[in-house]
Amino acid sequence: MASKEITETPQGARPPPASPLGILSEKKPIVPDFSDNVSDSSRDEGQILNVTEDDLLEAKALASTFSLEDTRRLMQRVHKQHSRDPNFPISIIERIEEFLASEDIFDNPEKHERLIQEMKIEAALITNNSPYAEVRAVVDNHDDPTMPASTLRAWFIGIFFSCAISFINSFFDVRLPSIYVIQTVPQLLAYPFGKLLEKTLPDWGFTLFGVYHSLNPGPFNKKEHMLITIMANVAKSTPYTNYIVWIQVLPQYFNQPWAISVGYQVLIALSTNFIGYGLAGLCRRFLVYPAYCVWPSSLVTIALNAAFHDGASESASVLGPLKSVWKMTRIRFFAWAFGLMFLYFWLPNYLFAALSYFSWITWIAPNNGDLARITGGYRGLGLNPIPSFDWNIFTYVVDPLMVPFFSTFNVFLGTFFSMFVIIAIYYTNTFNTGFLPINSNRTYDHFGKIYKVASIIDERGIFDGEKYEQYSPPFLSAGNAVVYLFFFAVYSATVTYGILYHRHEIMLGLRDAWSAIKWKKNKNGDDQEITQEKADRDALDIHNRLMSSYKEVPEWWYMICLVISIGLGIAGIAAYPTNTTPAVVLYGIALCLVFVVPIGIIKAMTGVEVTLNVLAEFIGGVWVEGNAIAMCFFKSYGYVTAAHALSFSADLKLAHYIKIAPRFTFFAQMVPTVVSTFISVAVLQYQIHIDKICTEDAPFRFTCPGPNTFFTAAVFWGTVGPRKIWGVGGQYAVTLVGFPIGVAVVAIFYLLSLKWPKNAIIRNAHPVVMFNGALIWAPYTLAYVWPAVPVAAFSWLYLRKRFLGFWSKYNFVTSAAFSCAVAISGIVIFFALQISNIEVDWWGNSVPFEGCEGAVSCTLKQLENEGDYFGPRIGEFH
Repeated sequence: MASKEITETPQGARPPPASPLGILSEKKPIVPDFSDNVSDSSRDEGQILNVTEDDLLEAKALASTFSLEDTRRLMQRVHKQHSRDPNFPISIIERIEEFLASEDIFDNPEKHERLIQEMKIEAALITNNSPYAEVRAVVDNHDDPTMPASTLRAWFIGIFFSCAISFINSFFDVRLPSIYVIQTVPQLLAYPFGKLLEKTLPDWGFTLFGVYHSLNPGPFNKKEHMLITIMANVAKSTPYTNYIVWIQVLPQYFNQPWAISVGYQVLIALSTNFIGYGLAGLCRRFLVYPAYCVWPSSLVTIALNAAFHDGASESASVLGPLKSVWKMTRIRFFAWAFGLMFLYFWLPNYLFAALSYFSWITWIAPNNGDLARITGGYRGLGLNPIPSFDWNIFTYVVDPLMVPFFSTFNVFLGTFFSMFVIIAIYYTNTFNTGFLPINSNRTYDHFGKIYKVASIIDERGIFDGEKYEQYSPPFLSAGNAVVYLFFFAVYSATVTYGILYHRHEIMLGLRDAWSAIKWKKNKNGDDQEITQEKADRDALDIHNRLMSSYKEVPEWWYMICLVISIGLGIAGIAAYPTNTTPAVVLYGIALCLVFVVPIGIIKAMTGVEVTLNVLAEFIGGVWVEGNAIAMCFFKSYGYVTAAHALSFSADLKLAHYIKIAPRFTFFAQMVPTVVSTFISVAVLQYQIHIDKICTEDAPFRFTCPGPNTFFTAAVFWGTVGPRKIWGVGGQYAVTLVGFPIGVAVVAIFYLLSLKWPKNAIIRNAHPVVMFNGALIWAPYTLAYVWPAVPVAAFSWLYLRKRFLGFWSKYNFVTSAAFSCAVAISGIVIFFALQISNIEVDWWGNSVPFEGCEGAVSCTLKQLENEGDYFGPRIGEFH
């Protein structure tokens, strides 16, 4: 869809710079009149270049302006940036290499007209659009800088939904089961709200700093809608430090009543929330600006936005499977898909639970322990060809419609092969796992019972060595032990992967950031090289060039945000009796800085996130052994800071794709964070005074599953400490072999890619994502991963390859529709029925949990006599 021609530059914006090639600097976007009647040759050409017919026509119009030398220079840059990119089609890389390797093409171009034409079209496509078909499917390569974004009504709607989503998620965070509203729900509801204000508000306003602000500046548009979505996404998360407060205040935990202080809670909550912003802003050059940072999750959000604002005007038909022709607009398709999934989700979620855990193999012999352990989807390993009919299960680990197929399949491979490690450990009774359930995330004592942390701490909540030696060391299930093994592997693999595969991009970002901090580049060769490299990157990304029309957020804004948040954290820890050194803030941030760029690049390219929680617990537990609260602060500033930085970077990419001015995005992130933080603290202040909160007798089912798990982890990692478990002589010390394994596996794949760079299997193998797939165990199973594979194959290998126009139009809309439907259907079911304990009691809801699937006693080995225990003898462990 063509945008209108822009003849004026809006106030506060600067014109886009000329293309380094001089190709686009004086040209307006060329958008031909698209037609349904496209020749077979054009369709074949589009399949070769992995482009839809409409994009192909636009690219052809621009390609006619390219010279052969222009094309060669562009293709050299494309090959440099994307030769190892698994998201970039290998077939096109091979054609580019063929083009660049033959001097005869440039000496006798008349003999190679077809290849030259292909390369010109590819150069035009990449220069005037995105290199990736999935981005081209939903992101417009034109912009109207005069379109209002930061309007009064957008801020009103955004703050309203920020308050609502923050309150709901905070209030029900301690409920079992909890209710968690994702950002697609306010995104869905914001559209009718915005259209209502568009029709009812008067055009009244005021002028501020030369800019007129109206209550109703015209039609509710996609930039306003996306700004609202960003606000809601920022506000949806409860401050991680709330968990620290829960385990500090309540008497059944550490019983530190001073932590009820509002000032203390606000200081540490604001600190952990805003540190993520500071790092996200400083990491823009690594995680937002590069074209290879696709951020697959953002594409679904944009697809839903486009369905509302662009879908109604779509009239072009696309060819679908079975020779079908589809003219349905995306908004209508969204409505149908949403409605059908909304109704269907009642079956697995409420009426027929067997569709969710379809462990039909275990139904043959429910009490067969081996059968349940291997094939059971609830407590077993989930080795089942048809494990579920629940879309929520399909997408729990990866959304097969959102992330590329190679990501989904790599996750599956990691889960599948690590399953055999679990089986080997369990059936050899290694680590005494045969006495425990095969796949549990709980910690057990040497009686096979849930570990009682109260048995090893004194009245102050501090570790008591004598009590520990009279009780039991902690034991992990086979699934949980393997998870820790691969956690260690994924951390070393992440750093190694970043160094080997993305050192050029990381160094370019570092040098570019340093140049920006210096405010002006020196006139030496190095800086000229940096300038040229940055210009090359921008030349190959239309979105960077379009965003250059808007004023960038200065680096010092983010620096100030980072410094203030560090100061708030230090003040909160130092001013109250936390028994924690304020330096924990800086050490936690240092851990984050090591990993945030490599894990950010991996998530931006694959849609799979590597979390730092275990590493933060491990290092923090070694550093402050015996002090659980200090370990929790280290974990918060190490793990949560990185997680927030990635989440905020994803929002920045959303704004980058939709072309929202960066300074508008900055404030749209900052303001809702302040608002949601105070709302979450207010909710916490109310709930913490509820009688019997976080006990079995708590009202409203406020039994606090999250704080209970957090407390167990705090004692396990902070009070007991990892030295006793992974130190010299520790039972699980052998799992530390994961660190060298992670380095070795990535290095092997890298060497293989150098040896066989065109091999499709090696090119699409991602060792970090594979390791990440091995982390889903305990309590999740293969049943949460395998169902996504055939769906992803159908979408990304069949539809995308054969019916690219159909896939481009409907794939991400389908993902958005299903996600919204599941979320809203789950909320309706909960408030309408489950909150009143109205359940449907029949075979279809009970069979998934019968026999060994519903019992923890179906273990490989049993203690024979009362008082028997396994593992080291009392007095032999320390």
